[in-house]
Amino acid sequence: MISEAALLAALAFSFTYGGRPSHEFLKTWAVERSERPLTANRIQRVESYTDKATGLVVRCESVEYVGWNTLEWTLHFRNAGTADTPIIEDIQALDARFQGPPKGEFTLHHHTGSPYTPADFQPFATRIPKKSETAISTSGGRSSNSDFPYFNIEWDGGGVIAVIGWPGQWAARFTRDDSDALRVRAGQQLTHLTLHPGEEIRSPLIVLQSWKGGRIASQNAWRRWMLAFNVPRVRGNLPSPQHTPCSSHQYGEMVNADEASQINFIDRYLQEGFKIDYWWMDAGWYVNKTGWPNTGTWEVDRARFPRGLRAISDHAHSKGVKTIVWFEPERVTPGTRLFVEHPEWLLSKGSGQRLFDLGNPQARAWLVDHVSNLIRQEGIDLYRNDFNMDPLDYWRAADSPDRQGISEIRYVTGFLAYWDELRKRFPDMLIDTCASGGRRIDIETLRRSVPLLRSDWLFEPESQQLHTYGLASWVPYYGTGTREIDPYIFRSNMCPAINSCWDMRRRDLNYDLARRLVEQWRSVAHYYSGDYFPLTGYHIGNDVWMAWQFDRPDLGEGMVQVFRRSASAYESARFPLRALTPEATYEIRDLDAAAPLKMTGREITEQGLPVSIRQRPGALTITYKRL
Repeated sequence: MISEAALLAALAFSFTYGGRPSHEFLKTWAVERSERPLTANRIQRVESYTDKATGLVVRCESVEYVGWNTLEWTLHFRNAGTADTPIIEDIQALDARFQGPPKGEFTLHHHTGSPYTPADFQPFATRIPKKSETAISTSGGRSSNSDFPYFNIEWDGGGVIAVIGWPGQWAARFTRDDSDALRVRAGQQLTHLTLHPGEEIRSPLIVLQSWKGGRIASQNAWRRWMLAFNVPRVRGNLPSPQHTPCSSHQYGEMVNADEASQINFIDRYLQEGFKIDYWWMDAGWYVNKTGWPNTGTWEVDRARFPRGLRAISDHAHSKGVKTIVWFEPERVTPGTRLFVEHPEWLLSKGSGQRLFDLGNPQARAWLVDHVSNLIRQEGIDLYRNDFNMDPLDYWRAADSPDRQGISEIRYVTGFLAYWDELRKRFPDMLIDTCASGGRRIDIETLRRSVPLLRSDWLFEPESQQLHTYGLASWVPYYGTGTREIDPYIFRSNMCPAINSCWDMRRRDLNYDLARRLVEQWRSVAHYYSGDYFPLTGYHIGNDVWMAWQFDRPDLGEGMVQVFRRSASAYESARFPLRALTPEATYEIRDLDAAAPLKMTGREITEQGLPVSIRQRPGALTITYKRL
């Protein structure tokens, strides 16, 4: 493992200033350093470099997580002079060289993002030989739109996790020359700009976490760090597993819903014996002329909700149910109030819809106040923020040749400030990040929100197995929807958060089975916050089995999910589990079977957990507990 001191030394960045690379001059600038403890295991360090000739100040703010082999930092550029700076360009928030073992190889573990496919979050292992370069970036300006900003670089005996926090257009390059080192550069994809006097910008957040031993263990170290320091809390507690039903997929979103229908759905779920954590009201509750995509008039449609959404929220609250309400403030379409009354707040790339400019302080202040008032007036408990457009062309169309990248920077910092202010005003409220599904789930976004709909590719069971398989290595809390009352389909969709989309107007559904499946999910959902172990490879075909394990070492318990797909020829399999105590005895329970099985940890890890599934397709949920 890289020592923490060596990890600190790896802190590196680069940029070009006035046509010169920073390594040529930064060491000649005046430097100031400071250090202070933030908590018992977090130390903040600040390094500031000042160019006395132009007044540019480059400040690197880093945080060391003591005992976690983790370091993060963000760069800030401020013009403290009296004139515009020379051009600052090619800002690489990370520019570091990692030394592998002599004659060793580097393997880059990376994933697709969530571009609305069955294979969202697909894992890849790319070998990086000498004299080669691998370049990866997102597309369209949403941080996980095409590729995922989370990387694990492996070499013989260890490696380093490198993560980019930037809800915008990032890019990364992994380059080898003829040496045994790997150079990694990452940052905002395009920067070529001058700063005006008094102006300040920031870079993407960079996180490095070193490791030795096995890569799967390194991913679990990452998951633990995410849970310890990043997943947003409410009243000091991590989000609990959530059942969040909605009527959206019966009513064509909320466009055709009304007060009576929403109250009826809530009551029907409760009448059938389901516990509802949140009632989910999706797109379309606002004034719109042409359907839910017609966004930009953020007022409740009083024709369908004469007493506002408050009537539904109050009814839900009286039953012990909270509410989720969908917003999409960043996309503004023609004919709406914002489009007509405040064109100065909108970014354009020509005709058609506009982008609400969160980088405009006046616009952002209005939005914070307006949404805050709606949250209070309508009794909203969880703010769901969708984003169904690519912002990159809007940002770049707004930039002059000597200010390329500035609109994106202003927008990203404004977006984060918007959510920070909402969380400040409503400290007991979670935010749900959605951007056509999971297209904006970088770490800066996830420090403020949870992705309750990890992908817009929904319901189909094999794709949902693939989504969990890939995403769980990096993100410990996520959700998806389920629509069919079927054990194989429901278990394929099981997540820490479940959005059931059953048509409760029907009395002929198999509610006994649905209740049993939801109760089983509740009995095991707390295991999703444990360590994650894939037990099979990643498989797209239907002639295979897939399985994984979630282990809670603090409890001595865990669960295994196993799937036999429709074309698999095999009825039985054995899966060696991980992280069990060899000498201990474990009680193994198939949630569909009456009698438990007892095995030793050594038997389970060496011979494997025996599993039989006769039906095709079929799925089992199996728990284990150390006795």
